[in-house]
Amino acid sequence: MSRVWAFLATILCSGPALAETTALEALTRRDQMLGWEAVGRIDINPDKGGFCTGALIATDLVLTAAHCVMDAQGRPNDPGKMMFRAGYAAGQSIATSAVLRTVAHPDYDPTSPVSADNLRHDVALLQLATPVPAAVAAPYQLASPGQGDAISVVSYADGRAENLSWQRECTVLDRAEALIAMDCDVTFGASGAPVFDRTGPRARIVSIISAGGETNKGMVAYGMELPGVVRMLQGLLGANKPLAEAGANALPEVRQLGAGTGTSRDIGARFLKP
Repeated sequence: MSRVWAFLATILCSGPALAETTALEALTRRDQMLGWEAVGRIDINPDKGGFCTGALIATDLVLTAAHCVMDAQGRPNDPGKMMFRAGYAAGQSIATSAVLRTVAHPDYDPTSPVSADNLRHDVALLQLATPVPAAVAAPYQLASPGQGDAISVVSYADGRAENLSWQRECTVLDRAEALIAMDCDVTFGASGAPVFDRTGPRARIVSIISAGGETNKGMVAYGMELPGVVRMLQGLLGANKPLAEAGANALPEVRQLGAGTGTSRDIGARFLKP
């Protein structure tokens, strides 16, 4: 058993109480959005609903979870129906763009149950049809996790889909095998939400939310280390090897993802209640 899953078993059974974290703060005013403009809501299919969270890492690239761009049968969601809404709040966005192409880690398997290998590869990029100017929403830089335990998460989620929520501080519980366990407050729709290191002059993304579960000790969320994975995905786009493109041949009907009805069926069981 890997260190990560041994650690998970400890948390679920008889581990110590999780560290104290700050509460979620709803960002309902534009002045509260300063610095977070490049975090946005990804609407999967306007006709059916469902969303994830994503963040700009270039003016035309949004980082999110692989299970947000694929259905549980492994079929790609249609990029032509996806929209990225940067800084979305109460029906208005700082910038909105359609999605041109998507690319997901080739080793991610949405048909498999949650596993260390799948969590490690649950990463995708959206290439936007219309870049968002950096002057409007400055993209974030990626970084490897530091040695400190304090992190921060900004997300949309079920029950708070109309405004970003910011958890100023949550805690890294363990790191192993390129995975990160955290006690951040996440749920349906927070898939792909950026995990920030805020120790520098501007927040840097060190992971994204892939999965989570409520335990008898509190919430445990999981993400992965990013820089090498993202470089590989950028290489696939540069080599014209996307997972799916808008305007390509008609894609099969896809299932709703994101917030949905708050059941595991809607997001491929990425958020669990052990």
